[in-house]
Order: sequence, then C-alpha cells, then structure tokens
Amino acid sequence: MKKPFRILLLSPLLFLLLNGTGLLPGTSGHLFAQEQPVAVTGAEIITVTGETYENGTLLVRDGRIIAVGDAASVSIPSDAEVIDATGKVVMPGLVDSHSHIGEGDGGDRSAALHPDVRIMDTIYPRSDSFRRALAGGLTSVNVMPGSGHLISGQTVYLKLRPANTVEEMLIMVDEERGIYGGLKMANGTNPLRQPPFPGTRAKSAAMVRAMFIRAQEYQARIEAAQGDPERMPARDLALETLVEVLEGRRIVHNHTHRHDDVLTAIRLADEFGYRMVLHHVTDAWKVADEIAASGYPASIIYVDSPGGKLEAINLLPKAAPILEKAGADLGFHTDDPITDSRLFLRSPAFAIREGLSRQKALESVTIANARMMDIEDRTGSLEPGKDADFIILSGDPFSVYTRVEQTWIEGAKVWDIEDPEDRKYATGGYQVIRSSGHGHHHDH
Repeated sequence: MKKPFRILLLSPLLFLLLNGTGLLPGTSGHLFAQEQPVAVTGAEIITVTGETYENGTLLVRDGRIIAVGDAASVSIPSDAEVIDATGKVVMPGLVDSHSHIGEGDGGDRSAALHPDVRIMDTIYPRSDSFRRALAGGLTSVNVMPGSGHLISGQTVYLKLRPANTVEEMLIMVDEERGIYGGLKMANGTNPLRQPPFPGTRAKSAAMVRAMFIRAQEYQARIEAAQGDPERMPARDLALETLVEVLEGRRIVHNHTHRHDDVLTAIRLADEFGYRMVLHHVTDAWKVADEIAASGYPASIIYVDSPGGKLEAINLLPKAAPILEKAGADLGFHTDDPITDSRLFLRSPAFAIREGLSRQKALESVTIANARMMDIEDRTGSLEPGKDADFIILSGDPFSVYTRVEQTWIEGAKVWDIEDPEDRKYATGGYQVIRSSGHGHHHDH
C-alpha cells in the first residue's frame, strides 16, 4: 500500500488507565469491563495471527486479553470465572469492513459529492440489526453511508456494544482529530445519474479530481496561516474531511466493480496519495496483479444470488484465491443487507472451496479487515493486550453445521444463543426483529 495502515492511539499504559475508568470518549464507556477475570478453557483456540491451541485457555480481565495458550501454560487466578468450552472453537470476534446496519442514511440529491455528511448522525443505537450482527459473531463494523454518490460521506467504526448512544459504540482511530471512520467513495454505474450527478465515467473521475485539488489548495492555505486565526481560510466541512484524507488520517473506502473502474480508483488514489481500500471489486480476478502491485487491499463480497447490477455480472468465487496468489491483501464484507451479517462466515467458506488457504480465510474476516479500519492494534486476533473480543463456536468456523453460540466484546458476553431473547435473532428472515421503538414494528 502506498501509505502503511497505522493506528494513532494514546500510549498503551495511558490508554488502559483511561479506558478502564470510562474517561476515554468513543472507545469505552467500558460498561462491562469486569474486574473478575474470566477464563475460557478446554476449547480449540484460533488466535489467527499466532498458534492454534487444541486444548487452550483464554484469560481476560478488565476488557483485555491477559493470556492465551495451551491449558498447561496459562495460570488461572483463583477468583476467575471459568467457562468450560470443551469441544468448542474460540476465535476473534468477526470484523466487517463494509456494512449498512444501524438504520442510517447518507447524502441527498443536492450534489454528487458529500464528504461532510456523517453516517454517525443517523445511526440508531438500538437498531435490531446490531443484534443480528452479534448473532453472526460480528464485534466490530465499518458502517457506511449509501453508495449512490461519488463521495457519499464519512463512515463510522463501531464496536457492537449494547448502547443508548452512538458515542458509546465508537472506535476512535485518531484521538487528536476525533476521527472514528473513513470516507465512502464510489465509481462505476452508481453515480451515473442526471445532474448534478455525472452522466459518464470520465466526468465522474474529473469531478473527484477537481474536489481533491480544491482540498489541496485549502490545505495549503491552512498551512500558510501557521495557526494565525486572521489568516485562516473560512471553515469548510467538506474540504476539512478531504484534508484528513490527504493527511492519511482518514481512509477512503472505494466502492468499485468493473475492472476498468478498479484501475481508475487506483489511479486517483495514486495521484493524490491517499490511503484506500477497494470495496466489492467484482472484477478483482481480472486485475489481481494490478491490485497486488498497487498495495491497496481489497474488501470483497460473495453473494448467493448475484443480481440487480449489471456491472456485478462477473462476481465469481475464484476471485479470493486469485487475489491471494497474486499477493494482495484481502478481506470479506457483508454489505448487509446484501449479505446477512449472520451468514458472514459463509463467505470465506465458499472461498476455501475455490482454493483460498485456510489461514487467509481466517484473516479475511478478522485481522485483515481490522487493518483496513486502522483498528488492528485493538482487535482482529487473540493476543495479550488486545480487546477481549471473541466468539465461541459449536465447531469449525467454516462448517455449514457450525453455529455461533456466544459473542463477547471487551470481556463481556453480549450475545448467547441459549438466551431465548438472543436466540430469536439467529433465526428467521432479516425482518425477524422486535419492535425497536423507532417508528416501525415487525412480528417475530
């Protein structure tokens, strides 16, 4: 990748101190950071970035992983709550790099470029879609505004903690600037509509290029002011967001399908030097070498019944192993409701059948997606010091017979299939939800 993904956080010690007391905005509330240690024992523990332990122990406390290893190597404190997971599989909580859960919206038809629009301002924290995601084992999600614009707006990175406010769910990636998401962009057929939208692909690229040039000029004026309020340009929320992109603080998440559109997205990112994740990338298998050479990761999707968009006609399961062979970084996403969050593990399972390695499949729904969201220092693998985000499965993660049995976030169990209220979210159609008090009601 042109600019390496990095997470900008407080020092680990200060982070732990503040986060444990709930003083760090957007990363905690640590509503359930338990003082009593919890030890999950007897399970096959898949760490993803390290070893897999056939008879492992995972020890967590205060919302963090304290130790993980063979049963004989992990000492369990006398006051620990012990969860016997013999015969089960434990792995990191799933990370979804592209979703539309939370009942949010995005930009309107007043313009084709809306970098100032924030999906955060429309997220409904009590949405039942979050419960369905927990039933699928998801713990961290990149929630996007709608994709019908060249720039749809600012995404938001969320931990799926039970919450009354969206602030309690935020994952901060830049404390200094208060950044908790990326920027959604798109090309291809999505923005090809009547003015003010572009009518052609060439005009689409020209409009994006022109706005980034304006952002560069805005950035230069800010730098020239050297902090002098009298010399600062008038505040522009849209250009401020693009400056964060130019500075590498905010990642572009670019919706793209056809192989020529993929190359255009790469061309624009190279021209302006911003960090980018390629999303959907239906034609990835046609330009896998070019994607790998660019260094931009690919967040891809598999769906059972492709349809509705002509440019997605070449959606083939062979894309993932071809990208792996080319050396590209790849992950899967749901684009929920396109793929139901409860079925997320099916995507890498399909790819394994086509030749994707098991290790790459495990990474594709955990640490790879965490890297695409700048949160790999906090989640995506089971390592001491990371957030205690994990799931307990009934069997192998890629078996059609396996079910998510429990989902844990920061050391607290937030979903349990044995709980009748939780279980209802694991079954039925996508509208099998309770009344949310948000202006609608669906029967179970």
